[in-house]
Amino acid sequence: MPSAVRAARALWQVRQVLMVLVLATALAPLAWAQKPALAPTAAVGPAVVVLSDETQNIDDVAYWAWVDTKGSMGLDGILATASKLFAAADTDKVYRLGTREKLWLRIRVARSPQSRHDWRLSFPLPLLDSVTVFQKTAEGNWTAQVAGDTIANRDWPEGGRYPFFQLEVPPGEARDVYVSVQHISPVSIPIRISPETLHNQRMQWESMALGMIFGAMLLLIVACLTQGLVYRERSYAAYALYSATMSLAMVAYTGVGGHVLWPGSGVWVDASAGCLALLTGAAALLFVRHLCGIPARFPRLDWLVLTFGFGSILAALVYVLVPRETLGLPVLTVFLAGSVLVGLLAAAVTWRRGDEVGRWVFLAYLPMGVSVLLTLTRVLGWTPINWFSQYGVVAAMALEVPLLLVALSVRLRERHGAEARAHALSSQDALTGLLSEHLFRDRLRQFVLRARRQHEPAAVVLIDLVNHAGIRRTHGAAVAEQSLLRTVIKLRRVLRDVDTVSRVGEARFGLILEGVNNRSSVTERVARLIASGLMPLKGLQPEVTLQFHAAAVLLTERLHDAHELMDHLAGLLGDMSPRTRRPIRFLDAEDTRPLPLEQAGDSLLRDSEAGSSGHPSTRPGGHF
Repeated sequence: MPSAVRAARALWQVRQVLMVLVLATALAPLAWAQKPALAPTAAVGPAVVVLSDETQNIDDVAYWAWVDTKGSMGLDGILATASKLFAAADTDKVYRLGTREKLWLRIRVARSPQSRHDWRLSFPLPLLDSVTVFQKTAEGNWTAQVAGDTIANRDWPEGGRYPFFQLEVPPGEARDVYVSVQHISPVSIPIRISPETLHNQRMQWESMALGMIFGAMLLLIVACLTQGLVYRERSYAAYALYSATMSLAMVAYTGVGGHVLWPGSGVWVDASAGCLALLTGAAALLFVRHLCGIPARFPRLDWLVLTFGFGSILAALVYVLVPRETLGLPVLTVFLAGSVLVGLLAAAVTWRRGDEVGRWVFLAYLPMGVSVLLTLTRVLGWTPINWFSQYGVVAAMALEVPLLLVALSVRLRERHGAEARAHALSSQDALTGLLSEHLFRDRLRQFVLRARRQHEPAAVVLIDLVNHAGIRRTHGAAVAEQSLLRTVIKLRRVLRDVDTVSRVGEARFGLILEGVNNRSSVTERVARLIASGLMPLKGLQPEVTLQFHAAAVLLTERLHDAHELMDHLAGLLGDMSPRTRRPIRFLDAEDTRPLPLEQAGDSLLRDSEAGSSGHPSTRPGGHF
């Protein structure tokens, strides 16, 4: 038993020795790097961030922090009292700095001796007001580099969407990096350290993704403006204006505006994100108001929409002119959140009313509304910065744009359909869908003129459904209307596509048969119609036969005015007995009318004079 105890104790001692050797091996480079000559700080400090060629992006950089409430401390004071001021900080902590306070960060960086890569210290927050990075040079002096959206992008050490700096840490050494941050609204500070190659690659990926989104938006805006001009449709222009405003807001929010569009103005870069966000909220509300038809359907809600819509435009001007910390930030929060909630309410009540457009608007507006509200919680300091709070708005925009375009297409399709139906009511009969009577008479006048000038043959036929009144009395109005529809079907079967057919009375139909110059062709078609009407439809209850009478005229035989032709044909139909054995009748052809006596005497005198002068004369009593 004692031997077993001794063996166990020896084994435990061996394990302890091995653990010490492993720890010593792992910490040897750091112990060598932290030489006394390179360590101006106290022994107590933040965890060392080791930079080696095997290291990838370090997103959660450990640091110590201290808030200078008076904002008067400089770097010399920080170096002198660093061991007393700084304390370990949570990377997700939200700081409320205001206008005077400064947030100081202390980062300890050690670069391995074999490291060959250059390194970047990034602050991936495009809306960060000001960040100053202090680093020690090889000569022992401290340098300061400043970036942020209150500084013109062209004055940054390296231009970009957000601040980033090159770390000046020689291989095999460890150094402290001090950072001073100023930001009016509550903020948590994201810090990333990455090799230069990975940093450049990440920037390229981000630029490509944002470029694809903004390129698609630009293409959509141009397409909508073109369609608005071609079709003279203001809805496309309104959508293009809204999309342009939203794109500018996203450009400002993601830092692309300060980097590319307005790199020389730090004041506008600082104010553009909030100002354009308010204008986008106003444009969204007014576009949703137009798209959902809020003024006509919901007058009370329309008042609320207009209040926040035009109020957001006024708030955008206020946000630029007033101090953000006292009035600008509350105005931004109230009107931006109000615009989102009112827009969602308008879409929801429109959808509840049964409008398909309301459903698409709600589905498009919901992700944008949620992302905007979450971004506001980050601006107010309720939540720390994360990927969704920074780029969720961009993702929601990529989803909202096509859905709103679908909603616009549905609304325009409904409106154009209603306009087409309204236009059809003025040109077509509501029951049968045939040409209206006034258009039939206009077309008949055109045929009469062509027959006079160019001698084009045609036939005009009026057809009466004789027993229509009896069907109505016996079987009711529904069966009577059905009989008219059956008549239309039978007419379509005996007519050609080029023939004109119209309903010109309660149970009367007018036909214009082009190219017909003989009565037999008209008789054959009408006889087929009459025969089909006497055959009841199989399975129809009650069995109803259709009796037709027809009056026709050939324009090659009779060329009266169109109105007179219709009157003569109507009179011919009126003269028919309901039980006539001749249901097809034609107007008589015009007789040759003799010249008046005075004109005949003058003609004879001219003929005699022509004969005395050696020309042949017309025999008296001849045909003229």
